[in-house]
Amino acid sequence: MKIYDKSNFEQLLKESVELHGHLCPGQVLGVRLAMFGLRLIGIDDPKGKDRKSLIVFVEIDRCATDAIQSVTGCSLGKRTLKWRDFGIMAATFVNLKENNRAVRVAAREEARELSKKYCPDIEDKYRRQLEAYKLMTDEEMFTFEEVEVSIPECDMPGRPIRRVRCEGCGDYVQDCREVIKEGKTLCIPCAMGGYFRRLKDEV
Repeated sequence: MKIYDKSNFEQLLKESVELHGHLCPGQVLGVRLAMFGLRLIGIDDPKGKDRKSLIVFVEIDRCATDAIQSVTGCSLGKRTLKWRDFGIMAATFVNLKENNRAVRVAAREEARELSKKYCPDIEDKYRRQLEAYKLMTDEEMFTFEEVEVSIPECDMPGRPIRRVRCEGCGDYVQDCREVIKEGKTLCIPCAMGGYFRRLKDEV
């Protein structure tokens, strides 16, 4: 079964909505983007026979990313979904079984305005986009380009290559994320600062 076949769209959208929690334009866009990306790299069955052949890089933490995860079966926990915080509605699909063949797909900004042509009678812009995105062609919605993606061994799925203890806080660091600073092996928060601040006096 080719998951990207258009006849599967409604079912894939339904599954995406169940994961995401509600139907929105981002869900429609994300499902379409994932189906298009899979077709471009020749992945037919991402949750079945091709599940070990696919890695997806997403560039935004918005609704469409949940849809991409739902369609592809890729996730952070499986180490097959990679998030790059670029704020761009785009994703790169990598076929590992074909020498890391990769295609980056990005949403066209013009698609928002084009929704007026497809659904002129719908005044609410979000509902108009939601319905129009179901009707537009892939070429109207997306740009795409072949790209080269280098994936370090430490970023591949599977068991951690190494696990070391931070000499600062004592936390254990996996997947080659440790930092050597002034001769000490440290976690990233100890070496460069993190998103949190330790309240040592309150421990």
